[in-house]
Amino acid sequence: MSYRFHRYAFAAATALAVSVASTSAKADEFINILTGGTSGVYYPLGVSLSKIYAENIPGVRTQVQSTKASVENLNLLQRGKGELAFALGDSVQLAWEGDAEAGFKEKLDKLRGVAAIYPNYIQIVAAKESGITDFEGLKGKALSVGAPKSGTELNARKIFEAAGMSYDDLGKTEYLPYAESVELIKNRQLDATLQSAGLGVASIKDLSTSVDITVVAVPEDVTAKLGPPYIAGTIPAGTYQGQDADVATVAVVNFLVTSEDVSEETVYQMTKQMFEHLGELQSAHAAAKMIKLENATQGMPVPLHPGAERYYKEKGLL
Repeated sequence: MSYRFHRYAFAAATALAVSVASTSAKADEFINILTGGTSGVYYPLGVSLSKIYAENIPGVRTQVQSTKASVENLNLLQRGKGELAFALGDSVQLAWEGDAEAGFKEKLDKLRGVAAIYPNYIQIVAAKESGITDFEGLKGKALSVGAPKSGTELNARKIFEAAGMSYDDLGKTEYLPYAESVELIKNRQLDATLQSAGLGVASIKDLSTSVDITVVAVPEDVTAKLGPPYIAGTIPAGTYQGQDADVATVAVVNFLVTSEDVSEETVYQMTKQMFEHLGELQSAHAAAKMIKLENATQGMPVPLHPGAERYYKEKGLL
């Protein structure tokens, strides 16, 4: 009798626990943050945002997802597989247009803007022993252009086109994430890597402390041909070990993007908490020092989400 009582009591307690857990899960708001590779800039910033949201938005559960970055992130948002995503401005624009060649089979009409954040700098870095000293010198060499159909790879294609070149001019084209590209250069299996990231990206810092490097400039006439959303940029001397001079390049602004399906209140809080905790983001990565409230709506390729719009109206930006 006692055994049966305890068995039924246990079953009742288990059912109650499942019921409570289920109710709690329904009550929580879930924010999945879509980032990029763990050696890039999106990922540490995503981890920092996740922490900020978990600590400052009541009833929120957060998760950070490492992805192939811009193109994958935007497609995942459209399918309801995330609430916030990092993406390059040109990728967002092409997604909104439904550019199939760029990796968007249809117009991603659910995308909504949250904020312009920091610019990505196109950083072309070669092992010094490769003999590459300028952009023209990439001809006949082995170059990694980023993961296939990633925002970085889209940038690479555009830059080569503006320079009157193509991947056919290379000795070998590799489609690899940042960390893998660096490892191949260290092992002398690759001459150079093109990475679209914030200044001081971990992968190139790692490379510069392991081998002698050359940071390759993007010619000014190439930058001029590219036009918006590309802008002229500079990689300051000393950004990487062994880089003794400023290097001219191109940059493209990154955006935080969400879906129209995410509630106004959630997006309002995501926007507000990010701008009210910029110091924490800057501690996660120096690229966040370039995130400015006054620039938050500039060049947004998609309509603003009503939640973000509400915050900017409160701040007098709109």
